[in-house]
Amino acid sequence: MGTVFSLDVRGGEPTAVHAALDEAVAGLRRVDEVFSTYREGSQISRLARGELTVDACAPEVAEVLELAAEAERVSDGWFSTSYQGRLDPTGIVKGWAVERAARRVAAAGASGVSVNGGGDVQLLGAPEAGRPWRVGVSDPLRPGGLAAVVSAAGAAELAVATSGSAERGAHIVDPRTGRSAVTDLVAVTVVAPRLTWADCWATAAFAMGSREGLRWLESLDGVEGLLVTAGDEVRCTGGLAGWLG
Repeated sequence: MGTVFSLDVRGGEPTAVHAALDEAVAGLRRVDEVFSTYREGSQISRLARGELTVDACAPEVAEVLELAAEAERVSDGWFSTSYQGRLDPTGIVKGWAVERAARRVAAAGASGVSVNGGGDVQLLGAPEAGRPWRVGVSDPLRPGGLAAVVSAAGAAELAVATSGSAERGAHIVDPRTGRSAVTDLVAVTVVAPRLTWADCWATAAFAMGSREGLRWLESLDGVEGLLVTAGDEVRCTGGLAGWLG
C-alpha cells in the first residue's frame, strides 16, 4: 500500500499473540496484492478493466465495496471509489486493513493493540492498567511539531486518521470535478471508534472544505474532528476536547 505499518501489542499468551501477529502481517500483504491499483494483475485492477466480476474476486473485495458504498451514501458523494472514471477503492482500503489487523491480534487475547498504517491508527484496549494509548497529531504547517495529542482514555477502541496535502501534496480528489480538491484546508484529523470510517470521513471532510466539512463532521455520531486551514486557523468539533490529553 506504499506506506509503513507498525504494530504495538501488549499482554496475552505469547504463542497465540505471535501467531496472530504473523496472520495480521500476512493479511496486510494480501490486501496489497488484491487491492493495489499499481499492480496490473491485482484483482481490483482486473475488476476495473472488466476482466473479473466481484463474485470471482476474493470475498474481501465485495466487503470493501459494500463499505465504500455506505461511505459514499453517508458523505452524500464526497467520498467516492471512482477516480477518472475508473474503480479505485484505495481511499477506504488502508483504514479497513489496519482495523482488521488490529482486531485479529486483539481476538487472540492481547490486552492492548495499536496498529499504525502511514499515520492512521487503530487503538484497542490499553498498553497497561491505568495508562491509555496516546496519539500525536502532526502539525501540517510546522514540520516536527504537534497540532494535538489524542488520548484513548475511557475508550475500548479508538481510531485517529488524517487526510491532507502537507506530506503528499494535492492527492485528494473532488468527486464532483474528478480533479484535485481545492479547499482552504491543509489537514483534517478525525477521531472515531473505527479506522475504516475515520479514514473515509477525514478524506470526505477535506474535499468539502473547512466550513462544510466541520458542519458535516458535527452531524456524525461518535465522530470528532480537527481541521487546519492554510491560514493557520484551527477548527474543531464540539466534542473533540474530550479526547485530547
